[in-house]
Amino acid sequence: MIYEVDNFDWKNVIYENLLVLKSVGLWPKGNGLYNRDVYLVYALSLAVFLVAGFNLSQLINIYFIYTDFEVLTSSILLMTTNLLAITKMCLFLKNVPKIKNILNTLNTLDFRPKTPSQLELIKPSLKRWKRIYIWYHTVVIFNLLMWSVAPILGDLEEHRLPFAAWFPFDTQVLPNYAAAYVYQMVCMWPMSVCNMNLDCIVMALMMLLCVQCDLLCYNLRSLHSLSFDKELVECIKRHKVIVSLAKTSNDFFNWIILGQFATSTSVTALIMFQLTLVSPVSGEGLSHMFYIHGITTQIFLYCWFGNELEVKSSRIPNAVYESNWIYQPPKVKRNIIFFCIRCQRPIKITAIKLFSLSLQTFIAIMRSAYSYFALLSNVNA
Repeated sequence: MIYEVDNFDWKNVIYENLLVLKSVGLWPKGNGLYNRDVYLVYALSLAVFLVAGFNLSQLINIYFIYTDFEVLTSSILLMTTNLLAITKMCLFLKNVPKIKNILNTLNTLDFRPKTPSQLELIKPSLKRWKRIYIWYHTVVIFNLLMWSVAPILGDLEEHRLPFAAWFPFDTQVLPNYAAAYVYQMVCMWPMSVCNMNLDCIVMALMMLLCVQCDLLCYNLRSLHSLSFDKELVECIKRHKVIVSLAKTSNDFFNWIILGQFATSTSVTALIMFQLTLVSPVSGEGLSHMFYIHGITTQIFLYCWFGNELEVKSSRIPNAVYESNWIYQPPKVKRNIIFFCIRCQRPIKITAIKLFSLSLQTFIAIMRSAYSYFALLSNVNA
């Protein structure tokens, strides 16, 4: 995509992301609230047919297989992932007006790149976002393909479904098996792509805040001697808005991050345990390995973007110091000191303030997942 200063729009940066959310009924028009129109009927139909029906069939199935530890762990694994996806959808829909308000604020003149040099400054970050989005999308699609073909790679006479579920008919009969198979795929593909794009909207908000920190640092380094005080005040006001937007964003995905990390830790442990029960070169084994890669990628991207925001916001005091502040009057210097003291607290994205998103958190989650996996292995020994 070609970005221009005159018609720059932050929504174009995440256009594909918003388009997918709109296609699955999660991005209503206007201020973010649903109107009584065709789009509401469409969204409700998808929710009942794809989400409710798919998860209900698996929930009922647990009653019939709870004595089989291997099958039970597989069912709990999928149910946990699906329940998290449903929770994320509900929290997202509740906060769509806030997200739209954040995007509208960023699209005001003060927060858009004003010069070609500013545009060139943020282009690498925008291109990196596009590459990450495509990479993450590819990982998810590949996992879905593995789930789709894994049963076919095994014994076809078993009539094994991609996911253990209960149906009100005998799935061992070929026409019924084909219908159940197609239904699970029709449900799983939109749900997984939707879940991925909910992750991406959280990451996109963090990415946009990172870019705002870059632009603010650029403006601080470029303060002119003749209008230094006035421009400094504008930068301080801009920093306050960035901090406010970060807080609003964090309030939106607070519980999403907590649920995602808690679920990812347990799911990673369960899928590693499942991998020990099958051949690594079988269709099911390959599916498990790619799923581990997918969920690790998901956790890493959350932590990486949170870490980037913390690092880039911590550079703001250095940008002030690199400006032409030496010849300014004492009053201006005092303002600089107060501003630098405030900026020494970098912007952090947290999960209800229990932990922040960082690379250290990613390592801690991986360690916890392996500990749970070791525990499951000992229980099953």
